[in-house]
Amino acid sequence: MSENLKRLTGQGVSIWLDDISRERLRSGNLAALVRDKQVTGVTSNPTIFASALSKGDAYDDQLRDLTVRGVDVGEAVRAITTYDIRWAADVLRPVFDATDGVDGRVSIEVDPRLATDTAEKTVAEARALWWLVDRPNVHIKIPATVEGLPAITQALAEGISVNVTLIFSLERYRAVMDAWLSGLEKAKAAGLDLSKIESVASFFVSRFDTEIDKRLEKIGTPEALALRGKAAIANARLAFAAYEEVMASDRWQALKAAGAHPQRPLWASTGVKNPDYPVTMYVDQLVTSGTVNTMPEKTLDATAEHGSIDGDTVRSGYTEAWDTMAALKQVGIDYDDVVRALEEEGVEKFVASWTELLGTLESELEKAR
Repeated sequence: MSENLKRLTGQGVSIWLDDISRERLRSGNLAALVRDKQVTGVTSNPTIFASALSKGDAYDDQLRDLTVRGVDVGEAVRAITTYDIRWAADVLRPVFDATDGVDGRVSIEVDPRLATDTAEKTVAEARALWWLVDRPNVHIKIPATVEGLPAITQALAEGISVNVTLIFSLERYRAVMDAWLSGLEKAKAAGLDLSKIESVASFFVSRFDTEIDKRLEKIGTPEALALRGKAAIANARLAFAAYEEVMASDRWQALKAAGAHPQRPLWASTGVKNPDYPVTMYVDQLVTSGTVNTMPEKTLDATAEHGSIDGDTVRSGYTEAWDTMAALKQVGIDYDDVVRALEEEGVEKFVASWTELLGTLESELEKAR
Protein backbone atom coordinates (compact mmCIF):
# COMPACT_ATOMS: atom_id res chain seq x y z
CA MET A 1 0.00 0.00 0.00
CA SER A 2 1.37 3.42 -0.94
CA GLU A 3 2.90 5.37 1.90
CA ASN A 4 1.72 8.59 0.24
CA LEU A 5 -1.90 7.47 0.29
CA LYS A 6 -1.51 6.34 3.90
CA ARG A 7 -0.14 9.77 4.80
CA LEU A 8 -3.02 11.46 3.00
CA THR A 9 -5.68 9.51 4.85
CA GLY A 10 -3.66 9.96 8.03
CA GLN A 11 -4.17 13.70 7.58
CA GLY A 12 -7.93 13.15 7.64
CA VAL A 13 -8.58 13.24 3.88
CA SER A 14 -10.94 10.60 2.50
CA ILE A 15 -9.93 9.31 -0.94
CA TRP A 16 -12.81 8.68 -3.33
CA LEU A 17 -12.55 7.41 -6.88
CA ASP A 18 -14.08 9.58 -9.60
CA ASP A 19 -15.03 6.68 -11.86
CA ILE A 20 -17.26 3.63 -12.10
CA SER A 21 -17.90 0.90 -14.67
CA ARG A 22 -19.41 -2.57 -14.76
CA GLU A 23 -16.03 -3.94 -15.84
CA ARG A 24 -14.31 -2.31 -12.87
CA LEU A 25 -16.88 -3.95 -10.61
CA ARG A 26 -16.96 -7.46 -12.07
CA SER A 27 -13.16 -7.67 -12.34
CA GLY A 28 -12.76 -6.85 -8.66
CA ASN A 29 -10.79 -3.69 -9.46
CA LEU A 30 -12.88 -1.46 -7.18
CA ALA A 31 -12.53 -3.92 -4.32
CA ALA A 32 -8.76 -3.95 -4.93
CA LEU A 33 -8.59 -0.15 -4.81
CA VAL A 34 -10.47 -0.20 -1.51
CA ARG A 35 -8.09 -2.84 -0.18
CA ASP A 36 -4.81 -1.50 -1.57
CA LYS A 37 -5.17 2.22 -2.26
CA GLN A 38 -7.26 3.64 0.57
CA VAL A 39 -10.30 4.30 -1.65
CA THR A 40 -13.35 4.81 0.58
CA GLY A 41 -15.96 6.16 -1.84
CA VAL A 42 -16.99 6.55 -5.48
CA THR A 43 -18.43 9.41 -7.51
CA SER A 44 -20.05 9.05 -10.92
CA ASN A 45 -21.44 11.23 -13.68
CA PRO A 46 -23.08 10.70 -17.09
CA THR A 47 -19.78 11.04 -18.98
CA ILE A 48 -18.29 8.21 -16.93
CA PHE A 49 -21.27 5.97 -17.64
CA ALA A 50 -21.27 6.80 -21.36
CA SER A 51 -17.60 5.85 -21.56
CA ALA A 52 -18.19 2.61 -19.66
CA LEU A 53 -21.10 1.61 -21.92
CA SER A 54 -19.10 2.11 -25.10
CA LYS A 55 -16.28 -0.23 -24.05
CA GLY A 56 -16.18 -4.00 -23.73
CA ASP A 57 -19.05 -6.41 -23.18
CA ALA A 58 -19.88 -5.96 -19.50
CA TYR A 59 -23.34 -4.56 -20.21
CA ASP A 60 -24.32 -6.90 -23.06
CA ASP A 61 -26.57 -9.27 -21.08
CA GLN A 62 -28.52 -6.47 -19.44
CA LEU A 63 -28.82 -4.61 -22.74
CA ARG A 64 -30.32 -7.72 -24.37
CA ASP A 65 -32.83 -8.09 -21.54
CA LEU A 66 -33.82 -4.43 -21.79
CA THR A 67 -34.27 -4.83 -25.53
CA VAL A 68 -36.48 -7.90 -25.10
CA ARG A 69 -38.61 -5.99 -22.60
CA GLY A 70 -38.92 -3.09 -25.04
CA VAL A 71 -38.10 -0.42 -22.48
CA ASP A 72 -37.47 3.16 -23.54
CA VAL A 73 -34.04 4.74 -23.23
CA GLY A 74 -34.99 6.66 -20.09
CA GLU A 75 -35.90 3.51 -18.19
CA ALA A 76 -32.88 1.73 -19.61
CA VAL A 77 -30.42 4.35 -18.41
CA ARG A 78 -31.83 4.18 -14.89
CA ALA A 79 -31.77 0.38 -14.88
CA ILE A 80 -28.14 0.27 -15.96
CA THR A 81 -26.74 3.09 -13.83
CA THR A 82 -28.55 2.14 -10.62
CA TYR A 83 -27.39 -1.47 -11.04
CA ASP A 84 -23.77 -0.32 -11.04
CA ILE A 85 -24.35 2.06 -8.14
CA ARG A 86 -25.94 -0.72 -6.04
CA TRP A 87 -23.03 -3.02 -6.82
CA ALA A 88 -20.46 -0.38 -5.88
CA ALA A 89 -22.41 0.42 -2.71
CA ASP A 90 -22.26 -3.25 -1.72
CA VAL A 91 -18.49 -3.33 -2.35
CA LEU A 92 -18.09 -0.29 -0.13
CA ARG A 93 -20.54 -1.39 2.55
CA PRO A 94 -17.79 -2.62 4.93
CA VAL A 95 -16.20 0.86 4.77
CA PHE A 96 -19.61 2.43 5.42
CA ASP A 97 -20.14 0.21 8.47
CA ALA A 98 -16.62 0.74 9.81
CA THR A 99 -16.91 4.55 9.60
CA ASP A 100 -20.45 4.82 11.03
CA GLY A 101 -21.77 5.86 7.64
CA VAL A 102 -19.36 8.70 6.98
CA ASP A 103 -17.43 7.01 4.16
CA GLY A 104 -18.22 4.05 1.94
CA ARG A 105 -20.47 6.31 -0.15
CA VAL A 106 -21.37 6.06 -3.84
CA SER A 107 -22.86 9.04 -5.72
CA ILE A 108 -25.39 9.06 -8.54
CA GLU A 109 -26.59 12.23 -10.23
CA VAL A 110 -30.10 13.49 -10.83
CA ASP A 111 -30.97 14.22 -14.46
CA PRO A 112 -28.86 17.38 -15.08
CA ARG A 113 -31.54 18.74 -17.40
CA LEU A 114 -33.40 19.62 -14.20
CA ALA A 115 -30.59 21.88 -12.92
CA THR A 116 -32.51 25.04 -13.75
CA ASP A 117 -35.98 23.55 -13.41
CA THR A 118 -38.26 23.56 -10.38
CA ALA A 119 -37.09 22.14 -7.08
CA GLU A 120 -40.16 19.88 -7.08
CA LYS A 121 -38.91 18.01 -10.16
CA THR A 122 -35.39 17.62 -8.77
CA VAL A 123 -36.71 16.30 -5.44
CA ALA A 124 -38.94 13.82 -7.26
CA GLU A 125 -35.91 12.62 -9.22
CA ALA A 126 -33.82 12.39 -6.04
CA ARG A 127 -36.53 10.30 -4.36
CA ALA A 128 -36.73 8.00 -7.37
CA LEU A 129 -32.98 7.38 -7.35
CA TRP A 130 -32.94 6.92 -3.57
CA TRP A 131 -35.65 4.25 -3.84
CA LEU A 132 -34.18 2.58 -6.93
CA VAL A 133 -30.70 2.17 -5.49
CA ASP A 134 -32.10 1.28 -2.07
CA ARG A 135 -28.78 1.33 -0.25
CA PRO A 136 -28.04 3.41 2.87
CA ASN A 137 -24.62 4.39 1.54
CA VAL A 138 -25.74 6.16 -1.64
CA HIS A 139 -25.42 9.91 -2.21
CA ILE A 140 -27.82 11.63 -4.59
CA LYS A 141 -25.99 14.36 -6.52
CA ILE A 142 -27.91 17.63 -6.83
CA PRO A 143 -26.37 20.67 -8.56
CA ALA A 144 -25.83 23.84 -6.54
CA THR A 145 -27.77 26.07 -8.91
CA VAL A 146 -30.11 28.67 -7.43
CA GLU A 147 -32.98 26.36 -8.38
CA GLY A 148 -31.19 23.41 -6.79
CA LEU A 149 -30.83 24.95 -3.34
CA PRO A 150 -34.42 24.33 -2.13
CA ALA A 151 -34.23 20.82 -3.57
CA ILE A 152 -31.13 20.17 -1.47
CA THR A 153 -32.97 21.31 1.65
CA GLN A 154 -36.04 19.21 0.91
CA ALA A 155 -34.11 16.05 0.05
CA LEU A 156 -32.12 16.25 3.28
CA ALA A 157 -35.30 17.02 5.22
CA GLU A 158 -36.69 13.70 3.97
CA GLY A 159 -33.59 11.80 5.08
CA ILE A 160 -31.94 11.54 1.65
CA SER A 161 -28.16 11.83 1.75
CA VAL A 162 -26.92 14.40 -0.76
CA ASN A 163 -23.75 15.18 -2.68
CA VAL A 164 -24.11 18.83 -3.69
CA THR A 165 -22.25 19.29 -6.96
CA LEU A 166 -21.10 22.10 -9.27
CA ILE A 167 -19.99 24.58 -6.60
CA PHE A 168 -17.58 27.23 -7.88
CA SER A 169 -18.10 30.40 -5.83
CA LEU A 170 -17.67 31.20 -2.16
CA GLU A 171 -21.05 32.94 -2.08
CA ARG A 172 -22.84 29.92 -3.53
CA TYR A 173 -20.97 27.61 -1.18
CA ARG A 174 -22.28 29.57 1.77
CA ALA A 175 -25.78 29.26 0.32
CA VAL A 176 -25.24 25.50 -0.01
CA MET A 177 -24.25 25.22 3.63
CA ASP A 178 -27.33 27.23 4.60
CA ALA A 179 -29.52 24.87 2.52
CA TRP A 180 -27.88 21.89 4.21
CA LEU A 181 -28.43 23.28 7.71
CA SER A 182 -32.05 24.08 6.87
CA GLY A 183 -32.57 20.53 5.63
CA LEU A 184 -31.15 19.04 8.81
CA GLU A 185 -33.26 21.37 10.95
CA LYS A 186 -36.39 20.21 9.12
CA ALA A 187 -35.33 16.59 9.48
CA LYS A 188 -34.81 17.09 13.19
CA ALA A 189 -38.24 18.71 13.53
CA ALA A 190 -39.73 15.68 11.75
CA GLY A 191 -38.07 13.34 14.24
CA LEU A 192 -35.58 11.77 11.82
CA ASP A 193 -32.26 10.31 12.97
CA LEU A 194 -29.74 12.95 11.89
CA SER A 195 -26.82 10.55 12.22
CA LYS A 196 -28.16 8.64 9.20
CA ILE A 197 -28.22 11.70 6.90
CA GLU A 198 -24.87 12.34 5.23
CA SER A 199 -23.82 15.12 2.86
CA VAL A 200 -20.77 16.41 1.04
CA ALA A 201 -20.34 19.67 -0.87
CA SER A 202 -18.39 19.24 -4.11
CA PHE A 203 -16.26 22.33 -4.67
CA PHE A 204 -14.77 22.25 -8.19
CA VAL A 205 -11.07 22.96 -8.48
CA SER A 206 -9.24 22.50 -11.80
CA ARG A 207 -11.99 24.07 -13.92
CA PHE A 208 -11.50 27.28 -11.93
CA ASP A 209 -7.84 27.48 -12.97
CA THR A 210 -8.70 26.62 -16.56
CA GLU A 211 -11.11 29.55 -16.85
CA ILE A 212 -8.97 32.08 -14.98
CA ASP A 213 -5.72 31.06 -16.70
CA LYS A 214 -7.41 31.67 -20.05
CA ARG A 215 -8.34 35.17 -18.92
CA LEU A 216 -4.90 35.85 -17.45
CA GLU A 217 -3.25 34.87 -20.74
CA LYS A 218 -5.57 37.21 -22.59
CA ILE A 219 -4.53 40.07 -20.27
CA GLY A 220 -0.94 39.02 -20.93
CA THR A 221 0.96 41.27 -18.50
CA PRO A 222 3.81 39.78 -16.44
CA GLU A 223 1.73 40.33 -13.29
CA ALA A 224 -1.21 38.46 -14.79
CA LEU A 225 0.83 35.59 -16.17
CA ALA A 226 2.53 35.11 -12.80
CA LEU A 227 -0.86 34.24 -11.28
CA ARG A 228 -1.57 31.26 -13.54
CA GLY A 229 -2.27 28.06 -11.64
CA LYS A 230 -2.87 29.83 -8.33
CA ALA A 231 -6.55 30.77 -8.36
CA ALA A 232 -8.16 27.34 -7.85
CA ILE A 233 -6.11 26.45 -4.78
CA ALA A 234 -6.79 29.90 -3.27
CA ASN A 235 -10.53 29.61 -3.96
CA ALA A 236 -10.73 26.15 -2.39
CA ARG A 237 -8.77 27.20 0.68
CA LEU A 238 -11.11 30.13 1.25
CA ALA A 239 -14.05 27.76 0.85
CA PHE A 240 -12.64 25.70 3.71
CA ALA A 241 -12.27 28.87 5.79
CA ALA A 242 -15.99 29.52 5.18
CA TYR A 243 -16.74 25.95 6.22
CA GLU A 244 -14.83 26.43 9.47
CA GLU A 245 -16.91 29.51 10.25
CA VAL A 246 -20.12 27.52 9.85
CA MET A 247 -18.73 24.69 11.98
CA ALA A 248 -18.14 27.20 14.78
CA SER A 249 -21.71 28.56 14.60
CA ASP A 250 -24.38 27.97 17.25
CA ARG A 251 -26.69 26.75 14.50
CA TRP A 252 -24.37 23.87 13.62
CA GLN A 253 -23.50 23.09 17.22
CA ALA A 254 -27.19 22.51 17.99
CA LEU A 255 -27.46 20.04 15.10
CA LYS A 256 -24.21 18.36 16.07
CA ALA A 257 -25.57 17.84 19.57
CA ALA A 258 -28.59 16.14 17.98
CA GLY A 259 -26.31 13.63 16.22
CA ALA A 260 -25.70 15.28 12.83
CA HIS A 261 -22.48 14.80 10.87
CA PRO A 262 -20.70 17.73 9.15
CA GLN A 263 -21.23 18.35 5.45
CA ARG A 264 -17.64 17.71 4.42
CA PRO A 265 -16.05 19.77 1.65
CA LEU A 266 -15.24 17.52 -1.30
CA TRP A 267 -12.55 18.64 -3.72
CA ALA A 268 -13.91 17.75 -7.16
CA SER A 269 -12.31 18.05 -10.59
CA THR A 270 -8.87 17.37 -9.13
CA GLY A 271 -7.26 16.02 -12.28
CA VAL A 272 -5.06 18.76 -13.71
CA LYS A 273 -6.12 20.12 -17.10
CA ASN A 274 -2.83 21.89 -17.85
CA PRO A 275 0.00 19.43 -18.57
CA ASP A 276 2.51 22.02 -17.35
CA TYR A 277 1.18 21.67 -13.79
CA PRO A 278 2.20 18.87 -11.41
CA VAL A 279 -0.29 16.01 -11.72
CA THR A 280 -0.89 15.94 -7.96
CA MET A 281 -1.10 19.71 -7.29
CA TYR A 282 -4.82 19.62 -6.42
CA VAL A 283 -4.13 16.85 -3.93
CA ASP A 284 -0.87 18.02 -2.36
CA GLN A 285 -2.06 21.60 -1.84
CA LEU A 286 -5.52 20.78 -0.47
CA VAL A 287 -4.68 18.54 2.46
CA THR A 288 -6.69 19.14 5.60
CA SER A 289 -8.69 17.04 8.03
CA GLY A 290 -12.39 16.49 7.41
CA THR A 291 -12.32 16.71 3.62
CA VAL A 292 -12.80 14.37 0.68
CA ASN A 293 -10.70 14.35 -2.49
CA THR A 294 -12.36 12.52 -5.38
CA MET A 295 -9.75 11.61 -7.97
CA PRO A 296 -9.59 10.07 -11.42
CA GLU A 297 -7.51 6.89 -11.29
CA LYS A 298 -4.62 8.65 -13.05
CA THR A 299 -4.44 11.19 -10.23
CA LEU A 300 -4.80 8.47 -7.61
CA ASP A 301 -1.88 6.53 -9.10
CA ALA A 302 0.25 9.67 -9.42
CA THR A 303 -0.40 10.55 -5.78
CA ALA A 304 0.55 7.02 -4.74
CA GLU A 305 3.78 7.20 -6.73
CA HIS A 306 5.05 10.72 -6.17
CA GLY A 307 2.58 12.82 -4.21
CA SER A 308 4.01 15.30 -1.73
CA ILE A 309 1.93 14.83 1.42
CA ASP A 310 3.46 16.83 4.23
CA GLY A 311 0.94 18.07 6.77
CA ASP A 312 -1.98 20.47 6.47
CA THR A 313 -1.70 22.68 3.39
CA VAL A 314 -5.06 24.45 3.67
CA ARG A 315 -5.33 26.21 7.02
CA SER A 316 -1.79 27.51 6.72
CA GLY A 317 -2.62 29.07 3.36
CA TYR A 318 -5.48 31.45 4.18
CA THR A 319 -3.40 34.62 4.04
CA GLU A 320 -1.77 33.58 0.78
CA ALA A 321 -5.20 32.76 -0.64
CA TRP A 322 -6.61 36.20 0.16
CA ASP A 323 -3.49 37.80 -1.33
CA THR A 324 -3.95 35.76 -4.52
CA MET A 325 -7.59 36.82 -4.82
CA ALA A 326 -6.65 40.46 -4.33
CA ALA A 327 -3.91 40.18 -6.97
CA LEU A 328 -6.35 38.59 -9.44
CA LYS A 329 -8.77 41.46 -8.96
CA GLN A 330 -5.96 43.97 -9.38
CA VAL A 331 -4.95 42.60 -12.79
CA GLY A 332 -8.55 42.69 -13.99
CA ILE A 333 -10.13 39.33 -13.18
CA ASP A 334 -13.84 39.66 -12.42
CA TYR A 335 -14.53 36.87 -9.89
CA ASP A 336 -18.32 37.08 -10.18
CA ASP A 337 -18.16 36.81 -13.96
CA VAL A 338 -15.79 33.84 -13.73
CA VAL A 339 -18.02 31.81 -11.39
CA ARG A 340 -21.15 32.69 -13.39
CA ALA A 341 -19.50 31.47 -16.58
CA LEU A 342 -18.25 28.31 -14.88
CA GLU A 343 -21.67 27.41 -13.49
CA GLU A 344 -23.36 27.96 -16.84
CA GLU A 345 -20.67 25.93 -18.60
CA GLY A 346 -20.86 23.23 -15.92
CA VAL A 347 -24.61 22.79 -16.34
CA GLU A 348 -24.25 22.78 -20.13
CA LYS A 349 -21.52 20.13 -19.96
CA PHE A 350 -23.55 17.95 -17.62
CA VAL A 351 -26.58 18.19 -19.92
CA ALA A 352 -24.38 17.42 -22.94
CA SER A 353 -22.95 14.41 -21.08
CA TRP A 354 -26.46 13.20 -20.27
CA THR A 355 -27.46 13.55 -23.92
CA GLU A 356 -24.30 11.64 -24.88
CA LEU A 357 -25.20 8.90 -22.40
CA LEU A 358 -28.71 8.57 -23.81
CA GLY A 359 -27.32 8.49 -27.35
CA THR A 360 -24.72 5.87 -26.45
CA LEU A 361 -27.36 3.75 -24.78
CA GLU A 362 -29.74 4.02 -27.74
CA SER A 363 -26.92 2.86 -29.99
CA GLU A 364 -26.08 -0.06 -27.70
CA LEU A 365 -29.74 -1.08 -27.44
CA GLU A 366 -29.98 -1.05 -31.22
CA LYS A 367 -26.94 -3.33 -31.47
CA ALA A 368 -28.52 -5.72 -28.97
CA ARG A 369 -31.72 -6.08 -31.04
